[in-house]
Amino acid sequence: MSIPEEIDFEVDADELTPLVDRDRELGAPSLVVDDLYITYRVFGGKRVAPGTGTPPNLLSRFLSRGRTHVGGITAVEAVRGISFIARHGESIGIVGVNGSGKSTLLRAVAGLIPPTKGSVYVSGDPSLLGVNAVLMGSLTGERNVMIGGLALGLTQDEVEERFDDIVEFSGIGDAIYLPMNTYSSGMGARLRFAISAAAVPDVLMIDEALATGDAAFRKKSKDRIDAIRDQAGTVFLVSHSLATIESICSRTLWIHQGKLVMDGPSDEVCAAYKAFVKAQDSRG
Repeated sequence: MSIPEEIDFEVDADELTPLVDRDRELGAPSLVVDDLYITYRVFGGKRVAPGTGTPPNLLSRFLSRGRTHVGGITAVEAVRGISFIARHGESIGIVGVNGSGKSTLLRAVAGLIPPTKGSVYVSGDPSLLGVNAVLMGSLTGERNVMIGGLALGLTQDEVEERFDDIVEFSGIGDAIYLPMNTYSSGMGARLRFAISAAAVPDVLMIDEALATGDAAFRKKSKDRIDAIRDQAGTVFLVSHSLATIESICSRTLWIHQGKLVMDGPSDEVCAAYKAFVKAQDSRG
């Protein structure tokens, strides 16, 4: 069975320049994930029955209203028994096919999803590209910079002081004064990253943000991540771009069907993951 994936197999020599100091001394643990399980419960399901092809009349629809949702509760195990330790000053990539549980894991670490079983211990305040949930498409980018900055714990004066740097980092120019719902997906992603990068969280989690933008923006993003690491922060990056993962992260976690398959140096994990996906595609 083929697994549809948008994986960057093209190697960009600039992106793969050794940018990560693997011998750097790491600090104390910043995050401990201990036998973590996340189970979603889906209630009900619509009854599908053979018919004559004739739409039901009004009376039939009324009589069957109370019986359309049947089947009880379906449990979906998104994360299954994952354990690992991250340290201050570490950058960790997360790879896996769509639906493997990568984003669910990040949301659990950020405290947005309670564990079904197991525990998550975080030293400091985690930020899941901190502002996605609070930005409003109907408001201008300018207003969203203020809202996002406040959501990250900055004061109004601090946001105003960093406004020009945020806009310059995002590269969207005068579009900052337009409603965000007029932005392309790439522009929105770059602004979200720029806002999040204005603060220095203890644990920063980035979900697919660096897959957008040109090489210059990816370089700026990488530099900002390095700055956070240098200030003893911990960075997690989910991306389908293996080149980006290898250039930014010294360590990578490979998750498949909610389980941790491999945890090790990024080049080794990415090579194994790439081979797995190619093997799956060849079977299709």
